[in-house]
Amino acid sequence: MSTRSTHSPKGSIAAGHQLTAEAGADMLRNGGNAIDAAIAALAMSCVCEPVLASPGGGGFAMLRNAGSGKTTLLDFFPQTPRQKRDRPAEGFHSITADFGSATQVFHIGPATVATPGFLAGLSALHRQGGTLPFADLFSPAIVAARTGHVVTDYQHYLSTVVRPILTATEAARALFAPTGDLPVAGSVFRNPGLGDMYEELAKKDWLQTGIAGQILKEQELGGYLTQDDLTGYRMEPRAPLSFKVGAATVHLNPPPAAGGALIRYALMHLEGRGRTAFAGALEAADCARLSARGDLQSLLDRLVRQQGTTHISTVDAEGNACSVTVSNGTGNGEIVGGYGFMLNNILGEEDVNPHGSADWPTDQRLASMMCPALIDMPGERLIALGSGGSSRIRSAVFQVVARLCLDETALEDAVRASRLHVEDGHLDLELPGADADISTLTDRFADHRLWPEKNMFFGGVHAVSTDSQGTFSGIGDARREGAAVIVA
Repeated sequence: MSTRSTHSPKGSIAAGHQLTAEAGADMLRNGGNAIDAAIAALAMSCVCEPVLASPGGGGFAMLRNAGSGKTTLLDFFPQTPRQKRDRPAEGFHSITADFGSATQVFHIGPATVATPGFLAGLSALHRQGGTLPFADLFSPAIVAARTGHVVTDYQHYLSTVVRPILTATEAARALFAPTGDLPVAGSVFRNPGLGDMYEELAKKDWLQTGIAGQILKEQELGGYLTQDDLTGYRMEPRAPLSFKVGAATVHLNPPPAAGGALIRYALMHLEGRGRTAFAGALEAADCARLSARGDLQSLLDRLVRQQGTTHISTVDAEGNACSVTVSNGTGNGEIVGGYGFMLNNILGEEDVNPHGSADWPTDQRLASMMCPALIDMPGERLIALGSGGSSRIRSAVFQVVARLCLDETALEDAVRASRLHVEDGHLDLELPGADADISTLTDRFADHRLWPEKNMFFGGVHAVSTDSQGTFSGIGDARREGAAVIVA
């Protein structure tokens, strides 16, 4: 879905669900700015995109302050616990997710939980420039959680993939499968506990509510988190990875996240135009990832490829912008008290724990593929974009940025264009809109898979833009049921 307006709009937002986008748009209508819109949208995403977003996870936000012109990256990604314990196998078990054409093993349980940063991130975002009170920002999410929302086809599909996680415990089954099975598309899903949580958060900091105590109670059965982990967690502001691409300046997620570095590497090694050139640049970046040579070494240590991610992009008429990507992994199967959300399973990621249930560094912010981005285009045009999609985040963002900055492609066309992904010598290629370079690509990559239709596998880039003339545009990627709203 895409929109465009030149009639004195207040701002624009694009996200992974219509309700997520509408929650942010409501803040813009009520006098809020882009940061307010992002906070409201993040709260709503946990309600209507529960497989992808949760207060038990974390993420990254790229901000532009209109007053100062400063661009800042806020890192509120989960942190590894400060200490390990004996008998690490306790609280750690495996399930198999069914994607239809393939299956994948995930690790869940209390021992897979890293210190969540989502709630600290909401507070940090508000301190960075939010203007509306939390009671207003959380109001749409509270209403939707208590009265219910209609389950979409995409959200139903995601829930069926991770059914073993959503039904892993009695509390999880009571929330996500109260009738014995997961809600079908078109049915109404309610989560009043999450509404109660937001009502508490509107009045006091999350560490002063009952949330922290319930997290620690869930961790008693084999988890690692302590009170010190929760109270000691800090959001980390970072200078963005900024560089020129053509006449534009691109701002990406810096270290210790790795997504931005790999996207920059691909852009710097892009020779020519078109999909063959894109494949070559992505192959070069993937080879660098595999060999971890040069300055990529530190970025690629314990790189986390989040399986469940969603993205929100907002801009306003004053020139503020927020591009934010969040993840809960796939969830650990445990519900936090009566608060209606699941904790992350970041410590259960194979990339974090290649040799066992406790093979992770203590008290460390892990590297991530997530990469919210801002682009300063010629003519004082500002673009905010990002994507979900695990390891495909880097290829999705790379291709959209290259089309925008080097080919001067329209925002909507750059997002809708067919994509490819190169990893471990394997090529995945969307066929819709393909041209004569298909044979060249398949000859170059003997190990390949052709996708007859555009697919969520290739990420979901949700993007918005504004310029000095007051023109706003936005697009939510149809691959992941994205939506965009312009507020006039």
